Amino acid sequence: MVSDTELSRAVSHALRHQPWLYEIELDDEGWTPVDQLLSALNSRGGRWADVDRAALERMIATATKQRHELDGDRIRALYGHSLTGLIRKAPATPPARLFHGTAPQTWRIVAEQGLRPMRRQYVHLSVDTGTAKSVGRRKSGDPVILVIDTAAATAAGTTFYAGNDLVWLADTVAPEAITVLDRNDS
Repeated sequence: MVSDTELSRAVSHALRHQPWLYEIELDDEGWTPVDQLLSALNSRGGRWADVDRAALERMIATATKQRHELDGDRIRALYGHSLTGLIRKAPATPPARLFHGTAPQTWRIVAEQGLRPMRRQYVHLSVDTGTAKSVGRRKSGDPVILVIDTAAATAAGTTFYAGNDLVWLADTVAPEAITVLDRNDS
């Protein structure tokens, strides 16, 4: 049996990064038919031959991070896309403050240039400092936590999009909307 973690990684790879390897197509909002994804996963053979919709539903329901969404006969990744064609998102109103964890050396660049999506389609922002720290630890053992003033960012031209309960997305964030969280506040 394929574990939920293995399934999540495979589904993320298919829906966020290289759908062509799975011979699936995503629409402009990132949706693909569930049966096409299952067929692609089942074609791996072995343990993958038994992956079904119930396995997808269980993987989504038990995930610690909400990465995927099922809607009727279709499925999509909510964020994290590295595809060249932009996955269209509907603008949304974010909380007053969002957070972003980064490496100390990266903060110097962000202070001058703002946040950019780098190899992703959108900048990923967290709703709380704990999530931002967890993300920032991927880059540094002692990450810098940035605070995004969303009103200032919106005034500077940033558009925000809902990713899930813990993640918000933005095209870019101007440096004037970003400050460093005082380490005593976290």
